Amino acid sequence: MGNKRRIPFASGDGWLSSGFYETHTGLPVNWRKRPLTPSIYMAKLIVRNTTPQDIDALVRLQREVYPTIPAWQHDRVAHQIALFPEGQFVAFYNDRLVGCASSLVILWDEWMEPHTWDEITAKGTFDTHDTAGYTLYGAEVFVAPLLRGKRLGHALYEARRRLCKTLNLRRIIACGRLPGYHKLADQMSAELYARKVLWGDITDPVLSFQLREGFRYCGIMRNYLADDHESHGYASLIVWLNQDYDPARPTGLQLARAAEKDMQR
Repeated sequence: MGNKRRIPFASGDGWLSSGFYETHTGLPVNWRKRPLTPSIYMAKLIVRNTTPQDIDALVRLQREVYPTIPAWQHDRVAHQIALFPEGQFVAFYNDRLVGCASSLVILWDEWMEPHTWDEITAKGTFDTHDTAGYTLYGAEVFVAPLLRGKRLGHALYEARRRLCKTLNLRRIIACGRLPGYHKLADQMSAELYARKVLWGDITDPVLSFQLREGFRYCGIMRNYLADDHESHGYASLIVWLNQDYDPARPTGLQLARAAEKDMQR
């Protein structure tokens, strides 16, 4: 079994401000048990990890945001939390659940070819989550329609970035909807639409936001969400690179898996 000696650490960004590392994992003590974002506060906005008690409100909000797309079921969200609790986030504003960000870890080499949302998320079960992976895959982000513009999306994206750094993952990859495309679909291809967003000729509610958040546009995915009629099924493939990634170190999930194996011996 590995050495469990505790060594102190401090973080300059006020996120995990003090505590201990365990030398056998290199991660903060009880890092799996406590919320990864206890201090992401903006006025009355709080972002934290999703708990089973949040599921009913989360599903109701998803139905409100996407009335034409089938919402997740309670047991599916519970399964996501059980598989990868660190990767699931909710936002609360005035003590009301108003946003969600869900993610899993993958080996991107296995998914770099064109794929659909159902394929890469195993139809939302996240059974494709792979603790050996180096890529945090953003499966879902949504916020309450009446609170758009309140920087909820930024707070949820920041939670993902901090998780990516904490786990020493190489990058975040996602496929974003193009909800403005249906207005211009009879005039141009999805590829040209995305390029015009990049050039500043068009503003898309999702892709324009993602570019402001530091993501890079990589191309168009076809038939990504068949039920997304606004996007005509298209999605933009985007990536954010973790500049703090250390290829000489295992990821946090790899270390945790190794520690669990040691404990079972």
